[in-house]
Amino acid sequence: MKIKGGKFLITGGASMIGAQITEQLIAAGAREIVLFDNYSLASPEGLGDLVQRPQVKLVRGDILRTNELHDALEATDGVFAVAGFLTLPMSANPHLGVAVNVQGMLNTFDACRYRGVGKVVFSSSIAVYGEPTADIIDETTSWTWSRLQPGAALYAASKIMGENFGRLYHDRYGVNSISLRYSSVYGERQHLRAVNSVYIMETYERLKRGERPIIPDDGREVHDYIHVADVARANLMAMESDVSRESFNVATGKATSLNELVAIVQKIIGSKLEPEYKTPPGKVRAAVSTKLDFAVDKSERMLGWKAQISFEEGIRRLIAWHEAESRKVA
Repeated sequence: MKIKGGKFLITGGASMIGAQITEQLIAAGAREIVLFDNYSLASPEGLGDLVQRPQVKLVRGDILRTNELHDALEATDGVFAVAGFLTLPMSANPHLGVAVNVQGMLNTFDACRYRGVGKVVFSSSIAVYGEPTADIIDETTSWTWSRLQPGAALYAASKIMGENFGRLYHDRYGVNSISLRYSSVYGERQHLRAVNSVYIMETYERLKRGERPIIPDDGREVHDYIHVADVARANLMAMESDVSRESFNVATGKATSLNELVAIVQKIIGSKLEPEYKTPPGKVRAAVSTKLDFAVDKSERMLGWKAQISFEEGIRRLIAWHEAESRKVA
């Protein structure tokens, strides 16, 4: 499916990922981009000047209300299914989180079926692997969930269901779909709902206040941090591809420890404060592995995608954006 000249709808369109997809759709020549969002976790103000672009149409709607989905999907070529609860809000409100992530995705696929939408690109997560023991985590690695906190396990289960709705609707109704398993997404318009990425902003804020950074355990916990611009590019490449009924890791393939993360933030802002090692009690955490190696060859082979933005470059971009936003408020 060609992006140029097409009409696309983004559920959760006012989100960090939705906004970045919108920017790249505009650059790629999309005719119309519908940002479908109920504004419960984001607002139009966070989109900045994107709302002024003639291609962009804001529609206040909820994926739990099928009539609103059907109306918004008129003559739509493709859907980027971004809307969903992350681990933190899922832990705080499991009733609504499960409804949105499970029933909401089922509603989305059903509406796309009846509206004749050509393709759905679903925002999944590497959470579908849980805490795997495999040396290299590829798309066939099983979900290991027994040691996960309940909120993290519920979130992962909801993404597994979303992926399988895509396969089911492909098999039964011919709705093409791809599931993209994001690692820890961060970047401009950073929100505070992601368990792993929020730690970047927490560290930055503490250092700016002149406080020592807090590192859980011994700091060897690792995550694969992926910049939101790389994530958005993966979405567009997935939409344009001829591939369907597949899942892909969207990760850098490089693990970064919390010790390394703190050192990078310190380097960028010029802080030499010594970290304090302690684990805050009751803090919601996802997987806490000290080894993580995501295979990304399938994404490169079948979609032509691989990450381009290094972690240090991405952190510099995030901090520059945050400081620019702070100046607007001041």
